[in-house]
Amino acid sequence: MALSPVNKEKSQYEVKVAADPQNVEAGKPTNLSIAISEHGKNVPLEVVHEMKMHLLVVNEELTWFDHIHPEEQADGSYKVSETFPTAGKYLLFTDYKPNGAEGEVNKQTIEVKGTAATQTADLKTKLVSTVDGFTVTLLNGEDFKTNRNQGLQFSVEKDGKKLEEKDMQNYLGATAHIVMISKTNKDFLHIHPVSKENFPIYAETLIKKAGLYRLWAQFKINNVVHTADFTITVSEGEKSVEDHSHHTHNH
Repeated sequence: MALSPVNKEKSQYEVKVAADPQNVEAGKPTNLSIAISEHGKNVPLEVVHEMKMHLLVVNEELTWFDHIHPEEQADGSYKVSETFPTAGKYLLFTDYKPNGAEGEVNKQTIEVKGTAATQTADLKTKLVSTVDGFTVTLLNGEDFKTNRNQGLQFSVEKDGKKLEEKDMQNYLGATAHIVMISKTNKDFLHIHPVSKENFPIYAETLIKKAGLYRLWAQFKINNVVHTADFTITVSEGEKSVEDHSHHTHNH
């Protein structure tokens, strides 16, 4: 099988991901089937941020990212199609919440055959992202530390105009959607913004491990979803008595 679980924490739920065709090739659509089961039976899922399942797909180098939503089938499994751009190893993060239980993220890997990327990108600090004519800046990107309540402050500009929160359309129940993944251990943070004056996109989280992270912020304007990407370094912060986070899943 092309997929293998890489979860470190045990879950009471079994997550099976099947690829069709089994030999996944770059540039060709692959049908993914995902089943969340307990004692051999598929479990019903709750709607979280407007969807029952979020699937985040990245390549091992963290230079390619996709966020898709598998659709529920009659048997309680979920299906979606994905086209992987180049050969190599990819990570699939399945974010779900069984009815009446805590939300979980399952991480699996998939090997993709075919043409490899022409060159491997060397990840360097990136605090300004230009996408579809928008300039998105992570304003406090040089001040990320572990062990503290960490704000994420974004500005969004287009044609010399600074956008405000009211300019953002609702996307998955919030003004934006944010994912952070560490380069070393592929630790996953799923973050949803909260409203804050002076920032079109603002969120808070708690980062537990220092190191290099890739970050993707998705926002919707004029019915189009735009994805801005960033590369940040999180330094070790002083440990405090408080250890809490807002609107985030850490995995």
